[in-house]
Amino acid sequence: MSSSATVRTARRRTVRIAAAAVIAAAGLTLTACSGSDAAGTKPAAHTETGAAAEFGSAGSSAGSQGSDAQAGSGDKVDSKAGAAGKQSGNAQATTSKTKSPVRTVTLVDGSKAEVYRLGEQHYRAKIINAGSVLATLETGEHDAGLDGNDMFVVLTLGGEVHSWMGGGHQGPGTFKLAGGWTAKVKKVGELRYRAEILGTDGAVYGTMEANEQDTGLDANGVYIVLSAGGVISAHQ
Repeated sequence: MSSSATVRTARRRTVRIAAAAVIAAAGLTLTACSGSDAAGTKPAAHTETGAAAEFGSAGSSAGSQGSDAQAGSGDKVDSKAGAAGKQSGNAQATTSKTKSPVRTVTLVDGSKAEVYRLGEQHYRAKIINAGSVLATLETGEHDAGLDGNDMFVVLTLGGEVHSWMGGGHQGPGTFKLAGGWTAKVKKVGELRYRAEILGTDGAVYGTMEANEQDTGLDANGVYIVLSAGGVISAHQ
């Protein structure tokens, strides 16, 4: 009896050790495969280095217009494993959407505005002259505007571009604008101006605020730009 029990115990230990060895080997195999898959299927992040930062050499106070464009433009790509494939596809779709302009507009000074659609009421316009990007405008929650050395440009929420030369008034002050509008321009900080847009009845129909960057407005077909330096101009 004692000898037989010893043999059974030895066999059980042998079986358990063998099973443990199989499990350990399987674990190593799974670990190796997992590492291989992670290295092989991780997509490259598709990011669009927005042209919004390309402005700055245009010499106007609207040089920071592009900084908002970076904050609100371009889809972010999350490279986390769970949704990497889907998000990589989204990034590719966004890149293809913004690769070609929906329209190109000739501005009053002869330069070109290439307009890209980024989303619903979300457009970006690159101001290009002699092959160089001089400025970038981008709509977000409102129209965008630019004072480019006395050439004024408005990019609307619908992706339309309007430009004109001159007609600027230096604020603060109260000024008559095109279309019967009146603007009351106030300085509210360094490189920060606010304009109340009044109708013929004296009521305030809208407010514009340029906070270190120019801003624009489509006021029922009258296009208005307020610069960060307090210059306001309108064109119909």
